[in-house]
Amino acid sequence: MSNRMWGGRFAEGPDAIMEEINASIGFDQKLYRQDIEGSKAHVRMLAAQQIVAGEDAEKIVHGLDTILSEIETGKFTFSRALEDIHMNIEARLAELIGAPAGRLHTARSRNDQVATDFRLWVRDTLDTLDGQLAELLVALAEKAETHAADVMPGFTHLQSAQPVTFGHHMMAYVEMFARDRSRFADARKRMNESPLGSAALAGTSFPIDREATAKALGFDRPMANSLDGVSDRDFVIEALSAASICSMHLSRFAEEIVLWCSAQFGFIKLSDKFSTGSSIMPQKKNPDAAELVRAKTGRIYGGMMALLVMMKGLPLAYSKDMQEDKEQAFDALPSLSLALAAMTGMVRDMEPQVKRLKKAAGSGYSTATDLADWLVRVLGMPFRDAHHVTGKIVGYAVAESVELEKVPLAVMQEIEPRITREIYSVLTVDKSVKSRTSYGGTAPANVRKQARRWLKQLAKG
Repeated sequence: MSNRMWGGRFAEGPDAIMEEINASIGFDQKLYRQDIEGSKAHVRMLAAQQIVAGEDAEKIVHGLDTILSEIETGKFTFSRALEDIHMNIEARLAELIGAPAGRLHTARSRNDQVATDFRLWVRDTLDTLDGQLAELLVALAEKAETHAADVMPGFTHLQSAQPVTFGHHMMAYVEMFARDRSRFADARKRMNESPLGSAALAGTSFPIDREATAKALGFDRPMANSLDGVSDRDFVIEALSAASICSMHLSRFAEEIVLWCSAQFGFIKLSDKFSTGSSIMPQKKNPDAAELVRAKTGRIYGGMMALLVMMKGLPLAYSKDMQEDKEQAFDALPSLSLALAAMTGMVRDMEPQVKRLKKAAGSGYSTATDLADWLVRVLGMPFRDAHHVTGKIVGYAVAESVELEKVPLAVMQEIEPRITREIYSVLTVDKSVKSRTSYGGTAPANVRKQARRWLKQLAKG
């Protein structure tokens, strides 16, 4: 038996293999709320334009509300034979209200219908992610303010470089995730145009009001070209691109958390809430939440790459290939949402081990640059000369296995006679971080100012 929704052209039903590859209801049922919302806006517009009778429109809206309730209470039965969410809802509508249900699809196609549904879903998801990013930013800025003066090692090449503060490190991620938030906002703004009314690809001969449906669905405007309206998937690719960058930032942070929790670093402690144990080693406490955040990055990258490859060879306008866009987004964006929730929880939960951090901050001759800067500032040396002198002093310290502040003044003066005892005032990690007062530097006063600025800004929403 042919499918009655589109089967007038067909004398027999699809092969079982065709039904298997063609059906999307297993995943696109996630769009039920957006599909019903779009259909209600569409039929109300049809009634306002006197394309369908007001009485029929009221029956359709009431039937759609009934279907929404059935789905949300688990009473709705989805049918693979009806292929997708659109046909499942329309078929149930016909069962509920009879012939008027057939008028709902006037002046639209599944092509513009699914494009509208999917935009609405992605837009809703971006709004959720925006809220989650705001929560993460607050958690980071609060942690930064609390630990604005707690010294830790700063690294380059994962080698001790210069002392920074734990608060400064947290604020680096505030800046990263704030950019992620702005990328999602940009993507949302660009995607907020309505495909509804593009019909199959060429528009429609019915006197529809696309401005009205766009406004009803919260879009800024209708899309200006019907071909583009049904064939564009830039909006989800851009969302996944922003998600990929955000997940990269999450993964970098997760990697640091994994390192910091290790016995070798011991920089932070995570409670049992965000850790797991070992089935064989009773002493283990593993930062599995961070590891899983790190791992989900691959799934998010994969979703973006799958869509780029799927779209790259498609001619205008709609092709069934586009059915493959949803599973990627349905996996990637919720994965990011879960990762953001986990990271926010870990940030609030983590306890910096302040003494351990400070001790590590002084290792690896991390105040060597402060020594070189003193030579430039006090003795007027060109920086390259100061760099050379400092390198010799560090070389002595390495050979003798002593810290820089323990190198005798006489030894330093053998290398550069003008060095005075004042040099020792810049060789402590506390003095080092306090001296970094340039805009964006790690000085505790800077960190507190930036953290409070962000918290005030985030409180305004």
